[in-house]
Amino acid sequence: MSKLIIRGGKPLSGHHVVPGNKNAALPMLAATLLADEPVTLTNLPDIADVRVMADGLAALGAKVSGSLAEHTLTVDPRRLRADPVLPAGICTRIRTSFLFVGPMLARKGRIRLRGAPGGDSIGRRRLDTHVNGLAALGAKVTLRAATGSATAVAPKGLHAADFMLDEASVMGTENLVMAAVLAKGRTVLYNTACEPHVQNLCHMLNQMGARIEGIGTNRLTIEGVTRLSGGTFRVGGDAIEAASYLIAAAATRGSITLQGVSQADMAVLRPAFRKLGVRWVWEGEDVLRLPPRQRLRTAYDLGAAIPKIEDGPWPMIPSDLLSPLIVLATQTRGTELFFEKMFESRLYFVDHLIGMGAKIVQCDPHRAVVTGPTALQGGTVTSPDIRAGMALIIAALCAKGRTVIHNAESIDRGYEAVDANLRALGADIVREP
Repeated sequence: MSKLIIRGGKPLSGHHVVPGNKNAALPMLAATLLADEPVTLTNLPDIADVRVMADGLAALGAKVSGSLAEHTLTVDPRRLRADPVLPAGICTRIRTSFLFVGPMLARKGRIRLRGAPGGDSIGRRRLDTHVNGLAALGAKVTLRAATGSATAVAPKGLHAADFMLDEASVMGTENLVMAAVLAKGRTVLYNTACEPHVQNLCHMLNQMGARIEGIGTNRLTIEGVTRLSGGTFRVGGDAIEAASYLIAAAATRGSITLQGVSQADMAVLRPAFRKLGVRWVWEGEDVLRLPPRQRLRTAYDLGAAIPKIEDGPWPMIPSDLLSPLIVLATQTRGTELFFEKMFESRLYFVDHLIGMGAKIVQCDPHRAVVTGPTALQGGTVTSPDIRAGMALIIAALCAKGRTVIHNAESIDRGYEAVDANLRALGADIVREP
């Protein structure tokens, strides 16, 4: 495993081009299997998870060409395997390996997964919504508890259905939409996720010939079609990466200009940042600037009550952003309550921050109270997942002295060339084996 070595205390400053949205790129790659012509995706982030998904496409019989260094891949799905099998080495490396189920049921009526879906260990991550929804569409999914492997078959093909998701699952929504677009009849999905990356996927499918209505809402209506065509589609900008770099600049008392961000996506995030005293301005349609010398101070609720920052389904604050926001709170004057409602293990990384000197009381697996500002001290930590890893990088950039972050590969799964990009902004950061 590689490690990042950071000497903190240097304000970040400069220009950062935001790459494509990781959470949109992965389902969009899976969706290429639905076409009967080649599909080209542009603005793909050059990250480990995208490379694993590309390997998964190849294992299922698709031809993958292009260069992630140029942020473009072309997928030709015309010769998919008749009895598709996804190897355990791919399944266990990435959570979105399960997103191949919906498209392959639609195209081939079957798929076998040799291992359990991987991904970050941030708590229980249910597959019930996927399995029950696919069953409503005519599929049978068998999970094997001992190995985590799965077999999905639709011997009579998929058919339309009305289905209420028991949670607003992002991946569950994506899987069911991809399964339904080629199913005969009219499918209505209730309580669907409506995050920007779900919208990105649905718009791509419509451009391929699908008929999806209600994009951006929690009810999707899908009229099945007989085929989907190919084409070229662009992955939207990654608001989580944009916000992470913005937090790093604000926490180190620097400034930054971000290019390639959506004003609509950032508007949803703005209330949480305002609670911590962060203000930004727009200098173009997709160019955001964080001015220097931010006045990081808690904006208390009425009656001087401690404010709460909590995650939830879109348009609430994404769970992926809570970890970096907690680090920002350690550098903000005042007290904040953070409420992580979606994953019971995401907040455990705060032990590392407490070890660096942060004033944090973890009330339970879901709540933490942060009081700042705190002069953090460098130390040795281990990244437990993508977002906590980025949060630890931000903490190290603020800290006095030297910080070593082990398991840097976990961060590479979601952030493109994070060490090189931070060095370009003035950070003292190097990577070692």
